[in-house]
Amino acid sequence: MTVPPSALTDAYDRLTEACPGLTVTELGAGEQAPRGGGWVTAASLAEGGAGLEAFLAWDDSQILRDHGRRGRPDVIASFGLHRYAWPACLLITAPWFLRRRVPRFPVTHVSYDRTAGPMAFAVRPGTFACLPGDPAAVLPGARVVPDEEALRAEVRDAIAEHMEPVLAGFGPRMRRRGRALWGMVTDEIVEGLWYVAQRLGRSEQERAERELELLLPGTTKPYIGTAAFRELTGPGGESLATRDRASCCLYYTLEPQDTCVTCPRTCDADRVVKLLAEAAS
Repeated sequence: MTVPPSALTDAYDRLTEACPGLTVTELGAGEQAPRGGGWVTAASLAEGGAGLEAFLAWDDSQILRDHGRRGRPDVIASFGLHRYAWPACLLITAPWFLRRRVPRFPVTHVSYDRTAGPMAFAVRPGTFACLPGDPAAVLPGARVVPDEEALRAEVRDAIAEHMEPVLAGFGPRMRRRGRALWGMVTDEIVEGLWYVAQRLGRSEQERAERELELLLPGTTKPYIGTAAFRELTGPGGESLATRDRASCCLYYTLEPQDTCVTCPRTCDADRVVKLLAEAAS
């Protein structure tokens, strides 16, 4: 096997193939992070000041445009956190799932723009964990860990390292604290990777479900609960995969009759109807 030019490039390319609405640019040594337009740094979101205020103004406008009324301040902040955390977690989980490499991205190493088309990240790669025998182990910043469980611990630690300061910025605006916030992060980890894996084929979806159950067994703080996958049966005997979210995104406050398919408020009968409609489309 040849040594790749970057430990992450292949995984991010495949991520974009599966999810064209998300791109990741790796910054080279000495290359400046993008500025202006809709670009925001993760560090500015963590600070909770003007940068976060400008970021949430986009969600405020989107809610008004799509629903014809303004959302509560905590709903706006919850939407904003979801729209950041869902793709941000993929910066770590996609290389782990696709290439068994786990990068570290402190908030100072990540910039994000969701305003000009596809969601776009610019990241400054640093260290990453990998398994013995990985050809990328000779690259700068590589750190070899002994086995799969150690690599899963790296995933959990890397996401917590990035998201903890981001939660500190969003939390006061959301009327949620520790457990509820980490419940949201748990859901973003699971549903982001699950979504991508579904677009890579049935076998990858099933593998992602197994991997996520091992990643989040329910005993790994600060995360809340398990991956929580389960199967429902359709009227024709169809097997329909679903999961139970650990948190609520508060979408019901805008559209009470249109809850998410994995929402704790959605009963199984309604889930079956929604899942069959998704499959038909």
